[in-house]
Amino acid sequence: MFSKFKDHVDTIFVDINSANFELDKSVNIILSPSLYWVKKVSLPVKSVREVKPLLESLFEENLPNGTYSYEVYKQDDDFFIFAYEDQMILNILHEKGVASSQINKVYLAQSELFEQANAKRISEDTVLLVEDGIVVLLPVSFASSDELLDVCDVKLSKNSIRLKQFSHFVNEKSLYTIAIIFFVLIALVSIEYFITLKKDHLSQTQRNELFMKYGLKPTMFQNRSMLRGYESIYKSQTQLRQYMADLLSLKLKKNHKIKMITYKNKQLSVEFIGLKAGEEKYIEQMLKSKKCNFSAQYKNNIWYVEFKI
Repeated sequence: MFSKFKDHVDTIFVDINSANFELDKSVNIILSPSLYWVKKVSLPVKSVREVKPLLESLFEENLPNGTYSYEVYKQDDDFFIFAYEDQMILNILHEKGVASSQINKVYLAQSELFEQANAKRISEDTVLLVEDGIVVLLPVSFASSDELLDVCDVKLSKNSIRLKQFSHFVNEKSLYTIAIIFFVLIALVSIEYFITLKKDHLSQTQRNELFMKYGLKPTMFQNRSMLRGYESIYKSQTQLRQYMADLLSLKLKKNHKIKMITYKNKQLSVEFIGLKAGEEKYIEQMLKSKKCNFSAQYKNNIWYVEFKI
């Protein structure tokens, strides 16, 4: 049988004046009171969820200018509320040799060390102690102690905090606003897309009905090809009717007659009779004045004229 054990994660205490660390793996971090603001308050509410919207206003007159994150947890009948600058803390950790990738979880001294019975020295000049339930950092002149703070065996609570690396650029309210605008845009685009699909479906249905009604081909390529064929026929028929109209409007001399008109393979042929050689010239002039495109020859007392359609 094999057993699976969790890897042990060391815990370190970080203060503004802490010495640099040399780390080769991830660690849990307990932040000194010098790195956050804390208040112990009693409020006429029962749950942490009800307090969270009030946190910024509860600190409104106490904080220097900066970009803060806020946290709260409840202990007995009191609420402990916190304000801290994410980027400032991350910068200090970086200066102390703690990379972002080496941070496992981050805790506040208030939630992890509030049960310390005696003052604990964290440097030559400062000690950590608990006053009225608040973990504070004081000069050694207020409470001297020879006992060093050791957090290696501290049993960590569930009250960890999350440091936001980009809190100085975009705050949560802005993110929520951007997210709402984004989802509204998605909704509008989706609605427009479905409306377009519906219109396209209706258009396809109407087109199919129209194609069936008029016996059109199933594709636009075929229909365009058919259209070009009809346009060619229309052009030929129009030209033919024009030539016929020109022929029938000719003012022929006495005994000059049209014997035959034939149309085959896009060619209109006309035979004039009763003309002696040379007498066809006046008919030629009339046809040319009508801008007719023709060729002609005189043979066996018949004048043959051909029109190319």
